[in-house]
Amino acid sequence: MSMVRKNFNSPEEIRPFEGDMGHLDLLTTEVGPVGRAVFEPGWRWSDHVKPIAGTDSCEAPHIGYCLSGHLHVEMDDGEAQDFGPGDLMVVPPGHDAWVVGEEPCVMLDWQGYADYAKS
Repeated sequence: MSMVRKNFNSPEEIRPFEGDMGHLDLLTTEVGPVGRAVFEPGWRWSDHVKPIAGTDSCEAPHIGYCLSGHLHVEMDDGEAQDFGPGDLMVVPPGHDAWVVGEEPCVMLDWQGYADYAKS
């Protein structure tokens, strides 16, 4: 394996969310995809990705890092957590999520974005 340099300013794929409420920028590597999601204020998984995914809740596991903004994640069993700038996020499948506040939430994710927002 050799070194790799890629930049989110030139993603290999861009997946828009429903209602123009953000997008996923995707970079692919030998060891797996890395995604940067921009969730606009008012974004909610069940409103803006569920129609694309076709599942009752988000079935993607996530290992991510919050760069800016705030995201509330609620598991199907009711467990909930808020994530903000500097937070590492580990979330198993079976959840909904939404932006808290008036600032876009920008997340990096090393697991879970390979098929995220992909019909």
